[in-house]
This record gives sequence, C-alpha cells and structure tokens, in this order.
Amino acid sequence: MNLLAIDTATEACSAAIFCKGEWLERFELAPRRHAQELLPMIDSLLAEAGIGKRAIDAIAVGRGPGAFTGVRLAISTAQGMALALDRPVLPISSLAALAQEALPRVPAGTPILAAIDARMGEVYAGVYRSDGMGLARLFGDEAVGPAANVPLPFMAGSPYAIVGTGWAAFREPIELRLGAPILADATRYPRALAVLQLALPRYQQGLGLDPDQLVPSYLRDKIALTEAERSAQR
Repeated sequence: MNLLAIDTATEACSAAIFCKGEWLERFELAPRRHAQELLPMIDSLLAEAGIGKRAIDAIAVGRGPGAFTGVRLAISTAQGMALALDRPVLPISSLAALAQEALPRVPAGTPILAAIDARMGEVYAGVYRSDGMGLARLFGDEAVGPAANVPLPFMAGSPYAIVGTGWAAFREPIELRLGAPILADATRYPRALAVLQLALPRYQQGLGLDPDQLVPSYLRDKIALTEAERSAQR
C-alpha cells in the first residue's frame, strides 16, 4: 500500500509517504509559506519513492486544531487530491500527531498533554495515552480555552508530559495548575509522519472516508474576535 499524509495546522509544513514498506518525510518550519511549500514537498516525496500520484491508495491529513488558514489548506489539498484520484481520506487530529511523537519518550501509561498555542490567551489541548500498541489514543476530549481552566481528564499532581507550543506560551499557568511535568518539549509540532503512523491502521481496518466527508477541526466556533471584543477582554 502507498499512503500519503500532510499536516499544515501550525507553523510547520510537512508531508510523508508510506511506500513499499518505507517511511519518507519532508518537514519544514515555514510560517506563512505553507501554500508555496506543500505541493513541492509532495512532488519531491513521490519522486523519491518512485511512484506517481495514481499509485497513492489513500490520503491522510492533519485535520486540526491549529491555525485556521493552515488547517483549511491541508483539508482542501487532501480533499482535492482525493477527489481527483478517487481515493479515501483519513482525517487525524493534529493534537494526536503531536502526542504520537512523544510516546516513546515517556513511561507507559503516562498522560501526554498535547498543547498548541491557540492565540487570544487560549490553548488547544488534548490528553493522550498509549493504546499498548505504540499509538496515541485520546483520553477525554480535545478542547480549547485558557490554560488555567481548559478541561483536562487527569488530576493535578499526577505525573504527566507536555509537548507543543502551548508549553512555551503558558508554562506558568500550566505548572501552577498541574505541577511540573516529567517531560516538557515546546519545540515539537505536529508532523505528517505521525499522522501517517496513526492513519495506517485505520486504513487497514477500512476506515477511510469519502473526500466529501472530510471536515476540519477548529474546536472554536468563532475563529477571530473583533477589535471591540478583544478590548473588552483586556
């Protein structure tokens, strides 16, 4: 099987392919350049793998949450390619992809708080644990809100790890609320390779969707506040 994955939900732009039993990836921190970088990344991967677009069996995509324009770009690119190729899509949470990379670095069963700076004083957050087979599985629900009170499904004082830009943006309120983590890494971003790792078993189980069923996850009902609303919150 040949699977393609993309994620542009954050400052990072990445694409990955599972082809002939090998994993290939392109990754770059490219704020505001995702639209220029993504398609050349995909073409480069296909060339390295020695296959054409028609050889792709399914397309996995980081569906967010994250930056509105980045999430929208990933969704529209995956949907457009899948429609043109008549292939299924596999939407994967970008928070899950963020947590996936941290799994080998923490003791089994440790909650991993995937946290992305959502701007406007809020954080996108999801807590994940290993499913016992090396895959990140959601524990509770993903949410967005102030770091001091965004819903989290584990008790303060419990061992936990945290990854993502939310740690850099909100370290003080997170530590005040939960205590110090056993692992903290603010330099991590969702990667297409992790999206691919999470999508592969879903494809094998026949859980791909029709492209017209692909929807983003913004978590916010309202993407932006007006100037008046921001002033009222100060």
